[in-house]
Amino acid sequence: MTLRKLKVALAGAGAFGLKHLEGIRQIPGAEVVSLVDPDLSKARELAEQYGIGHVATNLQDSLARPEVDAVILCTPTQMHASQARQCLLAGKHVQVEIPLADRLEDALAVVALQKSSGLVAMCGHTRRFNPSHQWVQQRVQAGRFKLQQLDVQTYFFRRSNMNALGQPRSWTDHLLWHHAAHTVDLFAHQAASPIVQAHAVQGPLHPELGIAMDMGIVLKAANGAICTLSLSFNNDGPLGTFFRYIGDTGTYVARYDGLVNGKDEAIDVSGVDVSMNGVELQDREFFAAIREGRQPRSSISQVLPCYQVLHALEQQLQ
Repeated sequence: MTLRKLKVALAGAGAFGLKHLEGIRQIPGAEVVSLVDPDLSKARELAEQYGIGHVATNLQDSLARPEVDAVILCTPTQMHASQARQCLLAGKHVQVEIPLADRLEDALAVVALQKSSGLVAMCGHTRRFNPSHQWVQQRVQAGRFKLQQLDVQTYFFRRSNMNALGQPRSWTDHLLWHHAAHTVDLFAHQAASPIVQAHAVQGPLHPELGIAMDMGIVLKAANGAICTLSLSFNNDGPLGTFFRYIGDTGTYVARYDGLVNGKDEAIDVSGVDVSMNGVELQDREFFAAIREGRQPRSSISQVLPCYQVLHALEQQLQ
């Protein structure tokens, strides 16, 4: 019997919203029926391109539509927690892009509301879903690899307020609450052990953006594994995030969906999951959790410890 398609509203027609639209195109049983963006002309253009029947400039317009089952939020960081709560209060399942919040108290409020609602609420910690990192996780679960150190570089060249497509942003990105969140969560996940120590230093604040452009973080898990993370908005290439896994039985370097060993020999991760697209895979998990009535991998409850660590680091930096 053919299952009814899940009807999805997507909020945010920026760089990451596009990634979700492309991913959902590959997933049977789900379709985007409403697109929200403050730029109505941009929303209309994308809606025509992707066959989306409804556009709006306000999230509430999409939440009021009874056919909408779930919402994916790709909006500015500062809106994530409040909009996630709006979705849950409207009775909609929600996936919020990373970070869940930029304040711990807001993250806690979303988690409390999800628990009382029983709805599916997931955070887009894509690194858990990239085939390269899944390959490492499978070895950890099989007892074939124990992480000893994760060394990570997260580097961008962003001295002005631009997004990944080179377009002006209406909000300010953040090394700690956004980019460090990927690695803090991934480290505890791959080490299979909670973080018990966390330390951070940062460089000077940008005179106009008001954020640190360089940051260093050191973490330790309860089982003894450590993580070193360097982040910069000042780095003029190569750009992106590079993960070096140093373990008891090997060394692996991951970048997005690719993986090599310590000798720079490619590892085939094409058979790890049904796709090589990490964003598509996290959307597949979101939709599967809704259909199966369960909490997803990367649920907001699962990733809450990450935001507790980020809060502690922010207190240190202040």
